Amino acid sequence: MTAQREGVTELTGLEAPVLGPTGRPLRKFPEPKKLKSHGPARIIALCNQKGGVGKTTTAINLGASLAGDGRRVLAIDFDPQGALTAGLGVQSHDVTTIYDLLLGTVKDAASAILPTGTPGLDVIPANIDLSAAEVHLVNEVAREQILARVLRQVADRYDVILIDCQPSLGLLTVNALTAAHGVLIPLECEYFALRGVALLVETVEKVRDRLNPAISLDGILATMYDSRTLHSREVLERVVDAFGDRVLETVVGRTVKFPDASVAGAPLATFAPEHAAAEAYRQVARELIARGAIA
Repeated sequence: MTAQREGVTELTGLEAPVLGPTGRPLRKFPEPKKLKSHGPARIIALCNQKGGVGKTTTAINLGASLAGDGRRVLAIDFDPQGALTAGLGVQSHDVTTIYDLLLGTVKDAASAILPTGTPGLDVIPANIDLSAAEVHLVNEVAREQILARVLRQVADRYDVILIDCQPSLGLLTVNALTAAHGVLIPLECEYFALRGVALLVETVEKVRDRLNPAISLDGILATMYDSRTLHSREVLERVVDAFGDRVLETVVGRTVKFPDASVAGAPLATFAPEHAAAEAYRQVARELIARGAIA
């Protein structure tokens, strides 16, 4: 027999619980309550020094899922490749970018905010100019806190600010960690991606000790999971063994729908709302809300 409690399906009697990929009982997180007011934003940095692990995909689809649940979301493209900007269907040429705000050539952060095709989801774009930021900022006073000063101007307008970091642990990423309240680590279920997580967690702890005592690890999100391969299952098992409940219960599978949606310049919630991966990111958003990482 099964019973329903707070949107979570539970098994009763002598039946064994159905386990999810992380080895914990599989559950479905309910639709969150609507907010009565908005802001100030909780700032979450999506970090991993390894590229190709799903940071930008997560920023796009988590942002869209949160917006779908009534949250006001601002996505910050903090990668010179500008993949977040392109993935949301926003042009990055002849517009104010995050680079202009960091250098102070544009003072008003609100002037850089652009709407996306998803109601409730805005973006501050980036382009290749951002690659020069570290050189220009290295001699600035309190250079690690420049992004935090920029975001303070607009934080009251949003419930969540998501920072899509570049795949490095350089000055830009340190700026993101200094500005953030929490860190979400997308982790590809692959051995070489696993190797760098301990270093990233160590970096987060250094930032907490020296620059931002309020930062916390909101979770590790397993991405590109393929249940058919022993390698994916073993990597996920090792991550859960090492980090326990800090690993989100929701796992995002590997699918060609993500690059298809990127080409279309839209999140999966718009491009293929019924797809399993779109539902996975809705569950990621609701799990973070259930954990208290997001209001």
